[in-house]
Amino acid sequence: MPPIISIEHLSKSYATGFRALKDINLDIKRGEIFALLGPNGAGKTTLMRAILGLLPPSAGTLRVFGRAPQRGDRGIGYLPQVRTVLPDLRVRGLDFIASSLHGERWGLPQLGRHDRGMIEETLDAVGARDLAKRPLSDMSGGERQRLLLAQSLIGSPKLLLLDEPLISLDARHQEVAIDVVRKVCRERKITVLFSAHELNQLLGTLDRVLYLGNGQVVLGTVEEVITAPVLSRLYGTEIQVVRADGHIFVMSRGRDVEVADHLHDDDHGHGGHEHQH
Repeated sequence: MPPIISIEHLSKSYATGFRALKDINLDIKRGEIFALLGPNGAGKTTLMRAILGLLPPSAGTLRVFGRAPQRGDRGIGYLPQVRTVLPDLRVRGLDFIASSLHGERWGLPQLGRHDRGMIEETLDAVGARDLAKRPLSDMSGGERQRLLLAQSLIGSPKLLLLDEPLISLDARHQEVAIDVVRKVCRERKITVLFSAHELNQLLGTLDRVLYLGNGQVVLGTVEEVITAPVLSRLYGTEIQVVRADGHIFVMSRGRDVEVADHLHDDDHGHGGHEHQH
């Protein structure tokens, strides 16, 4: 089968002169679960926005489902890093999901039998049927995150983009979220791009890792990518990698730092990135 995502010689520069992505080449196959990792300003959010059709490349080609990326592509489910769900919102879980089913931003649409069935099937898939009748204000952070995950799965997307889905969740809810993603996406053969700053909790779930640094990208298994030579090249400084007790640690300049501490990135380390070039 053709790749879900195909990138050839992709580069992206901004008006400030900063080059976020440099001559990237990669293919992502159907059904793969992979993590998008990298240090601050490495270009993770830039790449994700390009896949969503929000940022045109400066050079090269990017194809999603065999065509140029399209804004609002129904084949893509998206969970943004910046959540729009307000903790004190009294809207029921079912109404919250329904409000975005056909692009409505405000107001609660009337659901037909097909729409209601699709929502209920998705809620069941992520174990969130009980949340449908409860207001968002009565949910924990982990429960709201599960509802948002259900929302991103509406319509049976072929590609799921999850931007920092584990952020602000405690360890137990992080494990639940990972288990849900793994179960649903394996069953439906959904390709998952999992932007994260915590690699260790994803070990055992990932097929491959997509690691960005200095505008370059390395794609491979955890064992192939998270190595001292690869990370040293991507960070532009000497890096050591230590594996112990089922965790991966990075050592830089004599200081032990867990991999998670190196991987947080909102791509705002360089001012003015919103100005396209």
